[in-house]
Amino acid sequence: MTNFPPVPLTLEGSATLHQFFAFDWTSWKATPASERKAIASEFLEFLYWAEQDILAPKSGIYSQLGHKGDLLLVHFRPTFEELNQIELTLAQTRLYAFLTLKHSYVSVVEMGLYESTRKTFEAAAAKGFEPHTPEWDADVAESLGRAKTAMASRLFPTIPEWKFLCFYPMDRKRDEVKNWYTVPFAERQKMMHEHGMVGRRYGDVVKQIITGSIGMDDWEWGVTLFSEDPIVFKKLIYEMRFDVVSAEYALFGQFFLAIKLPVEKLTDWLSGKL
Repeated sequence: MTNFPPVPLTLEGSATLHQFFAFDWTSWKATPASERKAIASEFLEFLYWAEQDILAPKSGIYSQLGHKGDLLLVHFRPTFEELNQIELTLAQTRLYAFLTLKHSYVSVVEMGLYESTRKTFEAAAAKGFEPHTPEWDADVAESLGRAKTAMASRLFPTIPEWKFLCFYPMDRKRDEVKNWYTVPFAERQKMMHEHGMVGRRYGDVVKQIITGSIGMDDWEWGVTLFSEDPIVFKKLIYEMRFDVVSAEYALFGQFFLAIKLPVEKLTDWLSGKL
């Protein structure tokens, strides 16, 4: 089959929000100690509520490195309404007066199905269904439903315990010279397969969560990596730059690096200790 739709199938899971804050240390240190203690205690309550389950946390807080911010909060939620509620509840805390939102990223956990899209489309065509007819759509939806059930743990992730986090947004090029969206499906499938094989070699030392953001934020995807060793981020991303899909078709936004901050350590962080 050569005339099936060019758009690869995707599975979507958790609504996702990354929040990057600068902290007003000058105002914080000028606040009386008793008030700081009360503010910190209230914020701890918010964080425990945001995590929801300490054994399978849906939110995480990180201490950022560099000038781009001081604190990073990452949230996974089943719906965007719940994600928005996290923002609103956070804004009601007294500590929020010391936070300045420097950057944020809204997206949804996404699994691209380049490997199985062709099989799914060809199976629908073999049944005599024409693309985008009700029969075709129903058959594809049934296939996606089975895949979503099988991949539920990856589509609705928890915050890993690993110490370091790297986040960056990215696009696929679509200019006069290189346009990912005009490349034939089979070629894109092959490139994505090779790209994925690099990532799989790092699977034991990196957890990767890809989130789609087309129509939600300024870039097309967000990539969040977790590891016990930040040097692994450097090695993985550097190696991936040599495959065709990255070397010829990728554009990258800012990179952010942060260290996991256990909730019980927040008071230490607010005292200038990690």
